[in-house]
Formats: sequence, C-alpha cells, structure tokens
Amino acid sequence: MADLLITGGAGYIGSHACLVLLEAEHRLVVLDNFSNSSPESLQRVQELAGARAETRLRVIEGDIRSAADLERAFGAGPFEAVIHFAGLKSVADSVANPLRYWDGNVVGSQRLLAAMAAHGCKSGVFSSSAAIYGNSEAVPIGETAPVQPINPYGHTKAAVEQLLADVVASGPGWRVACLRYFNAVGAHPSGRIGEAPQQVPCNLFPLLVQVAAGMREQLTVYGADWPTADGTGVRDYIHVLDLAEAHRAALDLLLGEPPQELVLNLGSGVGHSVLEVIQAFEATTGMAVPYGLVDRRPGDSASSVADPSQASQRLGWRTQRDLPTICRDCWSWHQANPQGYGPPSAPKPAPPKRVP
Repeated sequence: MADLLITGGAGYIGSHACLVLLEAEHRLVVLDNFSNSSPESLQRVQELAGARAETRLRVIEGDIRSAADLERAFGAGPFEAVIHFAGLKSVADSVANPLRYWDGNVVGSQRLLAAMAAHGCKSGVFSSSAAIYGNSEAVPIGETAPVQPINPYGHTKAAVEQLLADVVASGPGWRVACLRYFNAVGAHPSGRIGEAPQQVPCNLFPLLVQVAAGMREQLTVYGADWPTADGTGVRDYIHVLDLAEAHRAALDLLLGEPPQELVLNLGSGVGHSVLEVIQAFEATTGMAVPYGLVDRRPGDSASSVADPSQASQRLGWRTQRDLPTICRDCWSWHQANPQGYGPPSAPKPAPPKRVP
C-alpha cells in the first residue's frame, strides 16, 4: 500500500488507473483542473471500488501549472510516488494551438517535477506517447527507434521525456518510468466510466461511436492513400484497462527496485486499419457506421504499432483485451452515457442504423 499523488486522475486514462490502484489498496490524492474531465468520473470510481476504498481517495481541484495548487496537493502528502496523467492530447488541436500544448504539457510537467523535488518525492510514472516516434521506418516500433515527432503534441511529449532524463541524471535517488502509450480505447465493462471528452473529439473511437448512435451522419476517414494494406491509417489499439494495469505494474517495479529510469512502450503489438476497426465495430455491435474518405490530416502518420516485448519482460505485463472487447465496451459505455458524464439534455439524435 502506497500514498500516491495522481495528476489528471479524473480524465479518461486517469480514472481507470485510479480504480485499478484503489483495488490494489493504494491511497490516492487526485489533482485535476477538470478542463477536459468531470468530478463525476471519480465519484463513479469510488462506487466501483466499494466501501472499503471510501477513505483512500481524496480529490483536490487545481492546476499543475500553479505553484499554489501544487503546494496544496503536496500538503496532503507525503507521497511515495506521483503518477502524472495531466496534459493535453489531441494531435489536430496541437497543430492549431502549439503554445497551449507547450504550456500545458511541458511547463506543467516542469513545475510538477520542481514540486516533487522540493517535497522529497523522487518516484514517478509519466504519460508519454507513441507520437514521439513520428513516421517510424521500422514497424513494429521498439523503444530504441529514433525520436522524431511530426506534430506539436509529439514534440511536447519528447521534451518532457528529455526533461525527465536530465532530472534523473542530475542526482541520485530518482525512480522514473516513461510509458509510451499507443492508442488508448475502450471503457470499463460496467459502463460506469469511459471516454467523455469535453471538446469535439478528434480520436477515432469517440467519433465512430457517435456515428453509430446517430449523433453524426458519417465518420470522416482521413486518408485513403497511406502505404497500408487498405490505404487507411494503421494503429495499435490498447484497452484502457490494460493500460491502467500497466501503470500499477510500473509503480510496483519502481517502488520495489533500486533507482532507475525506465522507458517502455505500451501497446498490443497488433495493428488495425481504420476500415478494419469499422468492420470490427459493426460485427460486434450490429450497428452501421457510414463513413467518407477525405484527404490526409496534417500531423498524422501511416502506421504506428508497438513492440511491447520490453514491457512484457520488465513488468510481466501484456494486453488481455482484444479489438471486439474494445468495441463492445465502447458501445456499452456510450449507450449508458450518451452525453458522457453530463445530463442527458442534448437534442435527441437521429435513430441509429443497424448493419443490414
């Protein structure tokens, strides 16, 4: 059992990780500004974790860029480790608003690390991204592949990784894990927590589900001329609960081994094209997903698939949930929560169409 500070714990990945960590008997303080999340997610996490977890989850509203908010959070410690989810994550939005991403992702991380150092907390698990690899020539992608991001989001994640490496090299005692996520998708099978973006979603699965539910006329597929089997982009989709369980395993390793810097890919090792995902979703749910092909989107790449062998070796971890499970859980979450964590007050969508 450890005392942990979780930044961004109310968000999509963070909320699932909080549940997994509570189930492992850890005590959590969550710091979140709710800019792209809802306090409701943590209330549901508490319900799912059960009465025994009631006293082990505390929530502080605040921003990691604020020294005062960080002091309030660390005042609830001391903490044995920090798990850092807070940040901005849309490739398309980062292309349009790079200053916002450098501020939120890089400046925020720098201030968090400064607070950790000031409070003697030198252990942390940090969210990185496969976006740092850009257009990798080798697929699947191993951790030794060149870091060559092609969009501002990827640049900010690479910058935070470099900052972490510099901090680890600056003195003894640091235990740091950089976890490079591939594409996090899915939801808790209960339908109680899942992905609920506050802004217009940019990722495939939230848009796909909205189309299936009749909230959008069709899914826009960016690029049909990529150098892939069917011309659409290929990604490695990892269920959010598999991702959450990897964080628990990384934390256990850091707290149980000597100081070190650990860099690991988190993915399934299997790539699926956009058209394959649409077909799998239709087959699993029986719902039709009309789509239209348009030009490529700036900042995207053809194929991004993990080599997760190092995570398997170091953490004893591998994904347990396949693409049909991901599709089923996404659809179950949306059916139960068509407006995410908000009130069901939006205009009634058009009736969804079933696969003929």
